[in-house]
Amino acid sequence: MDQFLFHWAGNLRFLRQRKSLTRQQLSDATGIKISRLAAQETGKTRNPKMEDQVRISTYYNISIDHLIRTDLTTLTDEQVYELETAGPLDITGKHIRVLPITVNSNNEENMEFIPLKAQAGYTQGFNDPEFIAALPKFTLPGLPREKTIRMFPVSGDSMLPIADGSHIIAQYVDDWSLIKKDVPCVVVLKEDGIVFKLVDNTMKMDGTLRLHSLNPLFEPFRVNASEVLEIWKFIGYVSKEMPVAIAS
Repeated sequence: MDQFLFHWAGNLRFLRQRKSLTRQQLSDATGIKISRLAAQETGKTRNPKMEDQVRISTYYNISIDHLIRTDLTTLTDEQVYELETAGPLDITGKHIRVLPITVNSNNEENMEFIPLKAQAGYTQGFNDPEFIAALPKFTLPGLPREKTIRMFPVSGDSMLPIADGSHIIAQYVDDWSLIKKDVPCVVVLKEDGIVFKLVDNTMKMDGTLRLHSLNPLFEPFRVNASEVLEIWKFIGYVSKEMPVAIAS
């Protein structure tokens, strides 16, 4: 039983630090006094109250059995996330959609342009072949013909010097796990529609993507992978405005 209690103490420290929580924050969230949390984390409390076990288990969404019997520090981020969500973590995004494409008379894949007026409808029609077929088509020299390419509108000034009214040319990301850190992408979200941001892939840690802007006035934010419909990697942009000059 001592081995089991050792895992409880180590797991409490590991989970709190994994979520970058202070003991005060964990105390506020669970209703367990800081002194009791400290005693359990250090192993001074050899028999944690069942009430505390239930509260910790509920907060982290991990069974008491795993908290006591499994050394969570030996697991990968994906395995811990699977325990938290009671299901496998899909970090590729391949389970949610089939990408509809259209081809031209030469059997080459078309490049679709999503005009601003079609932006709102894209989140409903992104996987509808008829909707995609009705979108305007475009061509530009130098783009890879063997890839799926689309052009998306940019609204607002969060990605300055890429100005409001620009259009982002982007390549479809088939496997989200290939996205690493600070990758400029068009992300299509269920609720927020089309956004253009720098993407940090933290799905292995907590099932989210961290999205942030080039413009430092805008705060970064996280979205759950379940909210993401599509991801398109930036390869260029079209704008009627000159980029903002950098002050010397």
